[in-house]
Amino acid sequence: MLNLLTQRDTAGAIFILAIVIASGLYLGKFKVKGVSLGTTWILFMGILLGHFGLRINPVMLSFIKDFGLILFVFAIGLQVGPGFFHSFRKDGLPMNLLALGLVLLAVITTYVIHLISGENLGIMTGIMSGAVTNTPGLGAAQQTLTDAAVASDEVTAASTGIASAYAVAYPLGVLGAIAVLLLSKALFKVNIEKEKERASKGERDEGSAYRLACRVENPALFGKTVHDIVGDENPDHMVIARMKRGDKVFFPDLDLPLEEGDKLLIVTDIQHKDKVRIIFGKDFPVDMNEWRQDGTKLVAGRLSITKSSITGMSLRKLDIRRKYGVTVTRILRAGVDLQADADLILQVGDSMKVVGSEEGIERLAKLVGNEPETLHKPNLVPIFFGIALGVVLGTLPIRFPSMPQPLKLGLAGGPLIVAILLGHFGPKLRITTYTALSANLMIREIGISLFMAAVGLGAGKTFVASLVGGGYMWVLYGALITLIPMTVIALVARLVMKMDFFKVCGLLSGGTTDPALLSFAEQMYGSGRIAVNYATVYPLTMFLRVVAAQVMIMIML
Repeated sequence: MLNLLTQRDTAGAIFILAIVIASGLYLGKFKVKGVSLGTTWILFMGILLGHFGLRINPVMLSFIKDFGLILFVFAIGLQVGPGFFHSFRKDGLPMNLLALGLVLLAVITTYVIHLISGENLGIMTGIMSGAVTNTPGLGAAQQTLTDAAVASDEVTAASTGIASAYAVAYPLGVLGAIAVLLLSKALFKVNIEKEKERASKGERDEGSAYRLACRVENPALFGKTVHDIVGDENPDHMVIARMKRGDKVFFPDLDLPLEEGDKLLIVTDIQHKDKVRIIFGKDFPVDMNEWRQDGTKLVAGRLSITKSSITGMSLRKLDIRRKYGVTVTRILRAGVDLQADADLILQVGDSMKVVGSEEGIERLAKLVGNEPETLHKPNLVPIFFGIALGVVLGTLPIRFPSMPQPLKLGLAGGPLIVAILLGHFGPKLRITTYTALSANLMIREIGISLFMAAVGLGAGKTFVASLVGGGYMWVLYGALITLIPMTVIALVARLVMKMDFFKVCGLLSGGTTDPALLSFAEQMYGSGRIAVNYATVYPLTMFLRVVAAQVMIMIML
């Protein structure tokens, strides 16, 4: 075994990596008051063992670090891609604007500290990445330094110290973010139960489904078909789920003309309920027993799209309502809940939430496959094809007049952008990008573990010397970069934007891409809404953090 620790061959490298990763993951299981540093312990174990002389061949170490980073960011991109552009709609827009402000404030704070203290800007970029707990930003910064191939004392100092700076700033980045949440709760005098009531009321007011029954009394509708009223675009989000004519209850065909006295069971958004009454006529109490005559029954369910032939087809093209009498209300994709717009492009792995008759849902199930067990087989072609495209994109130079060196997205930014685009546009190109959440998580965890171990082992040799030689100030710099932007954005979100506390928690967690903060907030305040808001800002924030780290390095160069 001693030979494996001292010989710099493949077997020795694998052995050392396994020791670092296993011990780091084990330590990551321990929590102090519900908080854990998680996979960051791998980085600290790598630094510790690297300090005591464990080494891996530099070429091999560089490959492990880069390949691990690629796997990590690509898995993230695939997961957030389907909801990336969707997150800018409606309520997500102000939250993403605040997340943008959080990133910009962190960059400004970092640069101001650089100007005042004279600290190397590359080192400050590492501190910034640690202060906001953003590992891809660290990887992007290191990759940009590698790609620049510029020889100078400043670049050399940044190359050797950036990982150490990240490691020093990271723990307080986690703890400082938690402190902001606790102080925000105290400052805003938050009552969690009242906040839950406020959030629930907001959700009801902002688009929860509302069911009402109306009698057709408007003469302008007599002889009009359901399609004439609802139309293809359906801006009022109105679904006629049931019709009663005489004693007969049935699903209305879209081409069926309405008659005076028809009774309609309608599902719409709560903000459109008054408009529905104006269109059709006075509503009356809903008694579901009245709508279950003739042996018919309205049921809800979920169907998994498992037939590859469905990939690339829109809900409008499938014409599900007309052919099957079934209404699609939501699409779940890669853990993201998407609105079932008529032009939404479907892909294998999507889960459809449907409402209709049992017979109609069974017929639709045959069309889409609905064999979720077939999704367990990994679809690796788009993953490696996407990685190849991402590497190509990452190496393309992007020139700006004011910069001495062209900007490159690198091995972090390139694959991340390609993965996001594949996740969003893949179905439209008939590319099946589905990856089971468990498989996505496995790829991500393997990637980040390899990256952290390689970075730690590489930084271990100089970590203590950097810390003793002035690196203790990095803790202060990191604290400022953590606390100032988060405090400002928390105040704006609460006092100016009037957001409930759960949105503030989700915004700060996603805006710092900090899963530890998300876990802490959910455990402390017991609301699943925090994770929803986290997911709203996470995709854009992750992308901006990577780009910001690269821009900082390019400014230094």
